[in-house]
Amino acid sequence: MIKSMQTLTKIIEAKFRESFNISGVSPESPVILVEASKPEFGDYQVNGVMAAAKLQKINPRILAQKIVDNLNLNTIAKKIEIAGAGFINVTIDDVYLANYIAGLNAKNKFGLELAVDMPQTVIVDYSSPNLAKEMHVGHLRSTVIGDAIATILEYMGNIVIKQNHVGDWGTQFGMLIAYMIEKAELDGSKSGMSTNPENHKSADLVHTIGDLEEFYRNAKVRFDEDKNFADKARYYVVILQNWQNEGAEGIKVFNYWTLFKDASLKHCEEVYNKLNVKLTRDNVAPESMYNDKLDSTIQSLYNKNLIKESNGAKCIFFAEGELSGGESTPFIVQKQDGGYLYSTTDLAAMNYRVHTLKGDRVLYVVDARQAFHFKQLFIVGYKAGFAKDNTILEHTAFGTMMNEDGKPFKTRSGGTVKLIDVINEAILRAKAIVLKRNPDWSEADRASLANKLAIAAIKYADLSKNRTSDYIFSFDKMLAFDGNTAPYLLYAYTRIKSLVKKVNQDASQDLIERNKVNYKIKLTEHKEHKLALHLANFADMLFITANESYPHYLCQYLYNLAGLFMQFYESCPILKAESSDVRFSRLALADLTSEILAVGLNLLGIETVERM
Repeated sequence: MIKSMQTLTKIIEAKFRESFNISGVSPESPVILVEASKPEFGDYQVNGVMAAAKLQKINPRILAQKIVDNLNLNTIAKKIEIAGAGFINVTIDDVYLANYIAGLNAKNKFGLELAVDMPQTVIVDYSSPNLAKEMHVGHLRSTVIGDAIATILEYMGNIVIKQNHVGDWGTQFGMLIAYMIEKAELDGSKSGMSTNPENHKSADLVHTIGDLEEFYRNAKVRFDEDKNFADKARYYVVILQNWQNEGAEGIKVFNYWTLFKDASLKHCEEVYNKLNVKLTRDNVAPESMYNDKLDSTIQSLYNKNLIKESNGAKCIFFAEGELSGGESTPFIVQKQDGGYLYSTTDLAAMNYRVHTLKGDRVLYVVDARQAFHFKQLFIVGYKAGFAKDNTILEHTAFGTMMNEDGKPFKTRSGGTVKLIDVINEAILRAKAIVLKRNPDWSEADRASLANKLAIAAIKYADLSKNRTSDYIFSFDKMLAFDGNTAPYLLYAYTRIKSLVKKVNQDASQDLIERNKVNYKIKLTEHKEHKLALHLANFADMLFITANESYPHYLCQYLYNLAGLFMQFYESCPILKAESSDVRFSRLALADLTSEILAVGLNLLGIETVERM
């Protein structure tokens, strides 16, 4: 597990824990320290007294007073009050808070200061496109949510292993290979080119494959209309599934399969590169990787006496109440004809991730509609020993991205919308916005900003929503410069950097490089205090975000940070401050705000810009 060393809230919680113990409160009674909901309640509230008093059967205000009397928050708190039925309100001392945030910097990860006793190895399964087709809008959420979670977990000191569980197996690939061979042979006979896949690279097949969606549709038409073609496709599936990669025909099928996968992955990489997503070929762990482990997976289930046959299919049945809502649907791991299913592959993958990759925690960033499958999968995984008793298995579920009409994304003809087309449309719209705002910029500078702005807008619009909810995808809203959007946060960042740059230019030196100069931060105004307190809470917000896998917590933190800075900036003059000490104190606050904004956005996979 990873623990934090002395974040502000941990310091306060520890002090209250000491007082709870001295006051006779059971160690099982939590402190429950939360941020105050209203300014009049101070900075933090302790809400655990009422429950502890109930256990002790005493008046909660009497217990609260006892805890306050035994509390040692000297120099940390300037005011401690008991309110209501036994709430304890705490206001942090300005000098203590100023000194605390003055010590935050990139080297100590702005308060994380991680001490790793036993770092977790976290496996994150995300994106997972079907290589038979191009990535569509349905892959956006898994890709950006998974990438943000992986980046945050890694930043916090975990060992993160990304698994892109791409679909590269099954009947559809027999069909595609048959069509690819047929088309290659037809094109080869016309051009005189060799039709042996060993003589080609995947790039040579771009003309043969062309548009993946169109290629798939054409192959499906051939499969449905021509029995001989369908029989050949099924025969190729048998070759693949039995791993018969020897002999002229077997080698040919496997070579074309490999070339097709490579060409398809190039389409995926184009999307990943545009989205600034950190998935590479090294992270690809395809379905086919587990093909030779499926027999042993079934045997392991037999050895645990988990399999029962039903109408020739091998199934796992659940005890009454084991699945929620009275559900009793069995988990099928092998069909009547001997074919395997996603369930079998997922169990083999789980076993590999836990026992070979040594995963302590495995996150499956997959559509919420697969919730029942994962509930069954996890129960079976623990029973079969594919997951250890202390392995954490989590379905990191997400809702559906809807069009502005409130319906799932579809083309006008009812087909799926390619993700690359959505990205390119966002860039096109961003270019128009940038041109309107900065007509005197060079075309290259406008194009660069438009690209970054579009990608930031797409990712933040998704990440800022509770991942379990459906949401409406709107280009106009996500590209707006007001509200909880990426453009708003990027603009706030550029304003702060511009302010710091102006001071540096005026002074002809780098006055605000906080890592080189010790600035004496002094908090005298309420808006300064609120901004400083929010900066101090960055590390704690990251812990919550990482533990619960909800990127929107971090998004909300950054949005609130930008808002608090704007309030501070409007209320507390910086350039026209009454003294140089106050000016540099406020500049240090501004600089720290920009640093944390940049780190937070980068953890979400969003690149900052210096001007807008």
